[in-house]
Amino acid sequence: MKFSDISKPSKDLLNDDYTSSLTLKCKGKAGPVGVTIETERSAAGTLSSKVGGKFAYAGLNFDKVQAKADGSNVLETSLTPCTGCKMTFKANKGADLGVEYTAKGMTTTGSLDVLNMSKFSTSTCIGVAPGINVGGDLSYNISGDKGGLSSYNIGASYATGPLFASVTSASKLSQFNVGVLYKVNGDLSLASSTTHSSGKACDVLSVGGSYSGLGSVGIIKAKVGSNGVTSACMIKEVAPKVNLTASGSVSGADFSTFKYGIGITM
Repeated sequence: MKFSDISKPSKDLLNDDYTSSLTLKCKGKAGPVGVTIETERSAAGTLSSKVGGKFAYAGLNFDKVQAKADGSNVLETSLTPCTGCKMTFKANKGADLGVEYTAKGMTTTGSLDVLNMSKFSTSTCIGVAPGINVGGDLSYNISGDKGGLSSYNIGASYATGPLFASVTSASKLSQFNVGVLYKVNGDLSLASSTTHSSGKACDVLSVGGSYSGLGSVGIIKAKVGSNGVTSACMIKEVAPKVNLTASGSVSGADFSTFKYGIGITM
């Protein structure tokens, strides 16, 4: 497990699938190349698309080669020089060279901004016992007036039976974020996200759940945020390999603030 994924179970339930966009994502194969076309409709009614591909050549994986509607491009590649070690290169607005090494329950990552040579980041996560992971990350500014250690944080997670809990710090240990996920049964899961700091002992960011017991409807998710926004979404396979996600949100009881989103993946 990477340190960036130490809170993943609760975060995914509370954040994934909620949308206020209208999107269509099509996936297919063109020989050995996996092709993806993503189209989004803006509030003004205009359509913009991204075309991407995924393939491997001579041991080098091209994980993402994408052209965007605004003329920009994305390139993500990876290479496995030895067992447990993966080297990556990601270019979008910047360019980062990374390495990820996993051995005996420990995953260490490193990333260097090779475009501006301005920042280096690293993280480590260790499985110290069954269901228990601890780790930390830090970033160091190499150049500029703000040279030096720019951020550092720690975290831990615990999973046993239906319960998952994580604690991670933010803002150089000045704030702690707690995520909890509890699987009530095979169909119902509940999750919460809270923050704790010296300025505010407890701030409940969101509380939500997921229910999959209605087979004809699909998966139903809902959450309430500390900002008063209530959100809900439905995820259903409407045809073989065609998934529909419908989402909506409203602030308090003011239905003039209602927003909706629909996404189709095929």
